[in-house]
Amino acid sequence: MIASLPRRLAAEFVGTAFLLAAVVGSGIMGERLAGGNVAIALLANTIATGAALVALILAFGPISGAHFNPAVTLADGWQGGLPWPEVPAYLAAQVCGAFVGVAAAHLMFHVALFAASRHARSGLAQAFSEFVATAGLLCVIWGCARLRTAAVPLAVGAYITAAYWFTASTSFANPAVTLARSMSDTFAGIRPTDAPGFIAAQLLGAFAATALFRWLLPSPASDASEILVPHQQPQE
Repeated sequence: MIASLPRRLAAEFVGTAFLLAAVVGSGIMGERLAGGNVAIALLANTIATGAALVALILAFGPISGAHFNPAVTLADGWQGGLPWPEVPAYLAAQVCGAFVGVAAAHLMFHVALFAASRHARSGLAQAFSEFVATAGLLCVIWGCARLRTAAVPLAVGAYITAAYWFTASTSFANPAVTLARSMSDTFAGIRPTDAPGFIAAQLLGAFAATALFRWLLPSPASDASEILVPHQQPQE
């Protein structure tokens, strides 16, 4: 039986908060310890983010589906996995959790609670990178959720780890992450003026991948509800 909506929202809130704490906190730690070597700082940021994603999906997946990402939630709503009336609540929980996670990372490293980022990430190459990153993420999610559900946590963590390095944008691939990181003037930040372009590209990438898999695999596997996306209404 699927958890009640309040429990699922709490899981999305807490899981997204931990994800952002891992992303921003590891970025700060990596930059401080790397001695100016950006590649080493990015490597530290990458490993921590990928590992955290695996652990968080394993922990919260059975409760909420472990979306932690508005693009995933919107795609799941489109596919009928999550009832549309619940989608706004999921989005709100994810965005609020993301900002709490950023604040927690800043508190741990004794930096301003929130500060508009000055890290420029603009231009067509960056936006296209986010399209590719998010489309790839949704391809991994849909392919594994429909064919190899138990592999979803490792597959998502592995993909994001790789996408940090093969995309020019370092693969935000998540509108909630993008919004929250715009308020982090740290290694992991993005200027608020650059965030809308990232978010538009992410949503387009999610739509493209979902449309592709709706054609490639029209019917989900019978057990696809067990990991990543809840596909039933909660029972009273």
